[in-house]
Amino acid sequence: MSRTFRLILLAVGSLGMIFPFVWMISTSLKSPVDAFTLNLLPKQATLSNYAEVFIRTPFSQWILNSVIIAIITTISVCFFDTVIGYVLAKFSFRGKKLIFAAILSTLMVPTEMLIIPWYLLTVKLGWVDTYIGIIFPGLISAFGIFLMKQFMESLPVDLLDAARIDGMNEWNILFRIAIPLVKPALATLCILSFLGSWNAFIWPLIVTQTPERLTIPVGISFFSSELKDSASWVLIMTGASLSVIPLIVIFFIFQKQIIRGIALTGFK
Repeated sequence: MSRTFRLILLAVGSLGMIFPFVWMISTSLKSPVDAFTLNLLPKQATLSNYAEVFIRTPFSQWILNSVIIAIITTISVCFFDTVIGYVLAKFSFRGKKLIFAAILSTLMVPTEMLIIPWYLLTVKLGWVDTYIGIIFPGLISAFGIFLMKQFMESLPVDLLDAARIDGMNEWNILFRIAIPLVKPALATLCILSFLGSWNAFIWPLIVTQTPERLTIPVGISFFSSELKDSASWVLIMTGASLSVIPLIVIFFIFQKQIIRGIALTGFK
């Protein structure tokens, strides 16, 4: 396959992925009448749709909810998955393989099967329509444990033993030696956790009851069901455009870490 053909193929694929996003942004800048035309660019761009979204919905509160939930979830996942991955990779103890197999087996359980026990637990603990009720199912990730364990196994044992001989405890070894050496994997885990939490829909939809506790995906769905006028699609596209802005910012800030982490996945 020639280089030119590969570049053309990649360009066509990129256009196919970018076009829906461009159409969404374009529609958010159109008037309600202009939204149903096939013109890619608006005849007269307007930002009034963005102001209308904040006027008609508690969108700023939805953004705040999503930010709080995504940040707490990301911090929890990165901390616990890193610690567990380090222990499973660098310590020998009875039942380690069984524990790791049990953790991996949870990846085969569909989320839909877990929703009922999650909800019963949430009701029993009084966590319905609270931040902790939305957050607790994602505090630890089985995939994150697997990812960090695989990268931790690549660390030289002699380096860690030398640190122990010098008197460092395991926490210092983890945070001062191990984590700096697996930064690409940790950055990838943080970004994937943030994106997954930001885009979560089913569980927040079930556990939230008031508009002030909705996250952005649930809020946009709730908003779209309430709209009955001709501006419906314009405002839905505007809300969707606002929801992806933080993700775009995160990608541009951490794109090097994302690419490096993906490129190193599977290598020791």
